[in-house]
Amino acid sequence: MKLKTMGLDNALLKSLKDYIDTFDNKENNIISILHYAQDIFGYLPKDLQVYIARLTDLPASRINGIVTFYSFFNEKKMGKFRVDVCLGTACFVKGSEEIMKAFKDELNVDGDGLSEDGLFNVNSIRCLGACGIGPVVRINDKIYGHVEVDDVKDIIEFHKKELAEATK
Repeated sequence: MKLKTMGLDNALLKSLKDYIDTFDNKENNIISILHYAQDIFGYLPKDLQVYIARLTDLPASRINGIVTFYSFFNEKKMGKFRVDVCLGTACFVKGSEEIMKAFKDELNVDGDGLSEDGLFNVNSIRCLGACGIGPVVRINDKIYGHVEVDDVKDIIEFHKKELAEATK
């Protein structure tokens, strides 16, 4: 099957096709297929969703509906660190909008929230359930409370240093 894949890695596409071919009932296993695809590609761009749709005989709109419904799937490239800045009411009144701007400025993020170095994604979130320690920022699974604009650079450097040590 020859499909337009907009520069997606052919070896990874073959691995995905081989994985999909292991299922007799592809529709019942679509979540597993999407997880596998995201694990090997890092995200699920539209062209990859169309590729999956064709290999599973499902409409592309159905694949996209699943991808956009579940928060664990991503349509855009993701960095190593997901920065979620709470913009819920309690955090917002304590200055979280300025913290969001500081993260974006410090990391020089693009329109999709991906940092210039590709390590961080900066996103807003409505509530992390930690209003008492707001403004709150979550980076992957780590929660930072009472964050101030002056803390942003140190938080970023901590995670960059953590990554450097892990890759030694």
